[in-house]
Amino acid sequence: MSTPSFSNVTVDAKANVYFDGKVVSHTVRFDDGTKKTVGLIYAGEYHFGTGAPERMEIIAGECSVVLDGASETLKVAAGSHFDVAGNSGFTIHVAEGICEYVCSFLEA
Repeated sequence: MSTPSFSNVTVDAKANVYFDGKVVSHTVRFDDGTKKTVGLIYAGEYHFGTGAPERMEIIAGECSVVLDGASETLKVAAGSHFDVAGNSGFTIHVAEGICEYVCSFLEA
């Protein structure tokens, strides 16, 4: 999988910073009104809630994910993705290094 790139977008310069800077992203806005976030997650374990359904594409590194309400741990490596239902959440664990991602907000 090649690293995604986006054309004709606006990027919010102000970062979205979570967990004392261990998760950082920037919002990318498209001409059609849709948006994505691109970011990185340092080693650790973090829980996120969702409003809208999301697709998390891992573009570098790897992580383990448990979706809210599930007991199965998903192993997700670069080139793979996982989907999260709206009004739900997930716990993500990065064992070492940095995990880079693109989060797409999906239609319900």
